[in-house]
Amino acid sequence: MSQIADNIRYFDEQLSNTPARLVAVTKTHPVEVIKEAYDAGHRLFGENKVQELVDKYALLPHDIEWHLIGHLQTNKVKYISDFIGTIQSVDSLKLLIEINKRAEQRNRTFPINCMLQLSIADEETKYGMTYDEAVGLLQSDEYRNMHYIRITGVMGIATNTDDQNKLRQEFRQLRSYFEQLKETFFFANPDFKEISMGMTSDWQLALEEGSTMIRVGSGIFGSRNYNK
Repeated sequence: MSQIADNIRYFDEQLSNTPARLVAVTKTHPVEVIKEAYDAGHRLFGENKVQELVDKYALLPHDIEWHLIGHLQTNKVKYISDFIGTIQSVDSLKLLIEINKRAEQRNRTFPINCMLQLSIADEETKYGMTYDEAVGLLQSDEYRNMHYIRITGVMGIATNTDDQNKLRQEFRQLRSYFEQLKETFFFANPDFKEISMGMTSDWQLALEEGSTMIRVGSGIFGSRNYNK
């Protein structure tokens, strides 16, 4: 069994008695190693960049559930609207409108799952809406008239720090945002159930604070090759 298969098995064991699922993050990793994870039984993968996602989708089995987890520009939605399972990085009403429009144009038989990316980190380089902006989106007439998207939860990226207390605070903030949105807008909607938080360096803390999806790349595939 390969190291990647061992890593997949490790995370499966760690998550076996939790509500969380593993999103294996494929950013910069070649198709060959992703196939190793697939052959180990894994089916849920996340990609940061649209072009990489399109290329990998074409070369890998189509029973993979793909999540777009990186920043998404409106002019690139059209390239993934045929096949994407979930877009975790919805950070504006403008983007959600475009996703709905492209899904309608493709005449999808099932909606595109979308998650609201909320800002929880002390880093300006990270994308994400404020809580008030998310509320405004969900109160808008444009959102109420969308029929080709389904809001399934929230996503956040914590500050890049070793300070566990700070990380816990940020994860708790995201969970609080989720609970407030659930109570206000999705109380009777079982689709709104996901809290995507935690990566290779902090997934244990995120799990303890209520994550339902951890996004792990290097913890499965090893260090990334940024010079490819």
